[in-house]
Amino acid sequence: SPFIKPFEQEMKEWEETLVLIQDIMDSWLKCQSTWLYLEPIFGSEDILAQMPEEGRKFGIVDSYWRDIMGEASKDTHVLVATGQPNMLGRLQESNQLLEEIQKGLNNYLEKKRLYFPRFFFLSNDELLEILSETKDPLRVQPHLKKCFEGMSKLEFNDTQEILGMVSSENEVVPFIHKIVPAKAKGMVEKWLLQVEETMINSIRKSIKDSLASYSQTPRTNWVLEWPGQVVLCVSSTYWTQEVEEALSTPGGLHEYHLKCNSQIDETVALVRGKLEPGARVTLGALIVLDVHARDVVASLDDQQTQSIAEFSWISQLRYYFEEPDIVVRMITTDIKYGCEYLGNSLRLVITPLTDRCYRTLMGALKLNLGGAPEGPAGTGKTETCKDLAKAVAKQCVVFNCSDGLDYKAMGKFFKGLAQAGAWACFDEFNRIELEVLSVVAQQILSIQVAVSSGAKRFIFEGTEISINPTCTMFITMNPG
Repeated sequence: SPFIKPFEQEMKEWEETLVLIQDIMDSWLKCQSTWLYLEPIFGSEDILAQMPEEGRKFGIVDSYWRDIMGEASKDTHVLVATGQPNMLGRLQESNQLLEEIQKGLNNYLEKKRLYFPRFFFLSNDELLEILSETKDPLRVQPHLKKCFEGMSKLEFNDTQEILGMVSSENEVVPFIHKIVPAKAKGMVEKWLLQVEETMINSIRKSIKDSLASYSQTPRTNWVLEWPGQVVLCVSSTYWTQEVEEALSTPGGLHEYHLKCNSQIDETVALVRGKLEPGARVTLGALIVLDVHARDVVASLDDQQTQSIAEFSWISQLRYYFEEPDIVVRMITTDIKYGCEYLGNSLRLVITPLTDRCYRTLMGALKLNLGGAPEGPAGTGKTETCKDLAKAVAKQCVVFNCSDGLDYKAMGKFFKGLAQAGAWACFDEFNRIELEVLSVVAQQILSIQVAVSSGAKRFIFEGTEISINPTCTMFITMNPG
């Protein structure tokens, strides 16, 4: 303005003051949001003990922050509140320190996740909640379901030793030996790794004991004595063995068909009686599998199948006990039974389409590839993938894809998947944006190449990680 001359000095001072206030407010708000997020984290003694350098830096920021807020609260007029000595410098230094702290915190969480890969399936906040209470193993309970699909809580005794696992249906499976979290000296990831190993060994031992018990106990009693998952697995193993025996005997299939019918009738009679809720769920799933098994036997009989090498038989999902594991076979694919505890859950009714999906997905697994069921919404694409995972006892993590997904979040998820050997089902994969999709495709390819080459470790997103060759990615697409 041409009329500014008389007020020029004053105007320049005001402009400088307002620009300074703007800078202070921006830095202040940024500092406030980060301080609010980090304050409860560094309020935990356990975290401070594990991250002393970041704790020291946070102490500096905390003293600056409390001084500034204390002064500002005495007089809240903007010129006075923002006129504190070196206020902008202190806030900028605080923000610089907070960035370094967050970087250190992310590196710390990454270390924990690389030690126990299932932590990759938890958000940062959930993981910090676990790590900030290392002295109390019970604090892990609310987040167990995200790490272990079938486990809703662990069974502790009075001295805080772990005796077994409990599913969301309240089915209790005892561990083969006790786990003492106190021995891990506050390292949650250490005793959770023991929980994972013990879970697999306990289910494996339970299956072995149940196989021995099957032939010595009446079936109606046997189905109520073992965990639901074990009952389904062992029942399928004996069905495979008995069908193969029937195939080698003239007229054997017709007789076995009658036996299957009588077994279903016995199970239905049990369901009509008084039962515990958990046993009722187990028998519901068993009847679904038994009915399908009976239909398969009837179909083999109709087609006059006479050899265990005929396609009509090898195209079925078959279970074989080969010390020390159960092996699940379908056509040319062999998969070891994963022994992941999946709780006492219901199973899908197996239609001819379900069977065809299984054959396709199992064929993909043989080639170290993933499967991609496609179809309208609500037709059971995801459920079929999940049910196949249940059939071979693998953890199946469902990931709902959205257009707001970025490659970093997917990379984090893949790291967990590759190391934990879990299965993933990416729901509505076609919703991911094209720019992100190209990176995700490259990430999946690098995992598949590592599995195919039989590597023990590989470089993923700049980090060297171990790889469990049983990991698999399925995607479902809804073309609508």
